[in-house]
Amino acid sequence: MAKIPGLPPLDGLRKEIAKHRRAKSRSEAGHFVRETFCLSREEARAKAKEWFDAFPKAAYWTEVESWRQLDGDRIEFTMRRLPSAD
Repeated sequence: MAKIPGLPPLDGLRKEIAKHRRAKSRSEAGHFVRETFCLSREEARAKAKEWFDAFPKAAYWTEVESWRQLDGDRIEFTMRRLPSAD
């Protein structure tokens, strides 16, 4: 960017804004624990059941956040839960 005579440089302000945005996005992402898997269909079912058994939906809000079927009968999915039941 071109500097305008008589105005202070904005590099410091740009760095602070970028730092604030990075910190904010990290804090918002911290509300849930997410883990993504890519497994065969049967292994995917077993892994999801494992999560629901270990982290009951009523206490941890556990859910399959997203999933898709890939070639070769593989499933890519993301599990999501709260970090604690408190």
